Amino acid sequence: MLEIRGLNAGYGEVQILRDVSLSVGAGQIVTLVGSNGAGKSTLLNTMCGILRPTAGSVQLDGADITGWSSEAIVARGITQVPEGRRLFPLMSVRENLLMGAYRRRDRVGIQRDLEWVYGLFPILKDRQGQRAGSMSGGEQQMCAIARGLMARPKLLVLDELSLGLAPIIVDVLVDVINKIHQEGTTIFLVEQDVATAFDLATTGYVLENGRIVLSGPTAELKANPHVKKAYLGL
Repeated sequence: MLEIRGLNAGYGEVQILRDVSLSVGAGQIVTLVGSNGAGKSTLLNTMCGILRPTAGSVQLDGADITGWSSEAIVARGITQVPEGRRLFPLMSVRENLLMGAYRRRDRVGIQRDLEWVYGLFPILKDRQGQRAGSMSGGEQQMCAIARGLMARPKLLVLDELSLGLAPIIVDVLVDVINKIHQEGTTIFLVEQDVATAFDLATTGYVLENGRIVLSGPTAELKANPHVKKAYLGL
């Protein structure tokens, strides 16, 4: 579904990504892991049209979307749940969810999907009239994921799913992500918590200093001595 080939990108004269290549097959959960500052967010910004690459390509379902606007990329089927959630804090939970469907005109479908995400996250239905910014961090992350799902993406991109959340909340989110995947959504998870990422995904890539240094089945990556020492504390 997603093919990134030889991607280079950065900010001004500072190059961050160096010849990055990876792929996400339809129906997969694939993860990109790396420490803070490895270039993960730069990759997502480039992939999603916020930052223009200096070389390389991004393809979705065989179509070259390199350099497209973010709006066009969302319309094509990629939705990102950003790091830090980025909700509209003064708007209600329901209003935030409807913002995820801003391109849609199928009112019946939108209402059906609202009930679907309320089923995934019952607390959001209870809090639908509450200002999003007044909820806990875990509830805000649930709202951010639900907002992304309201776009009905082909590819759901999750940036730092577990950041700043208690382990019990992360476990709830992992269960929901597995359910979303089982219902047919392809997922690309970008995560600093390597253990959580490897539990969710079947295929992984390790990004260090802007380069992919390891890739393969997550079961094999878990056993890699470098990964065990650098990321799993083993």
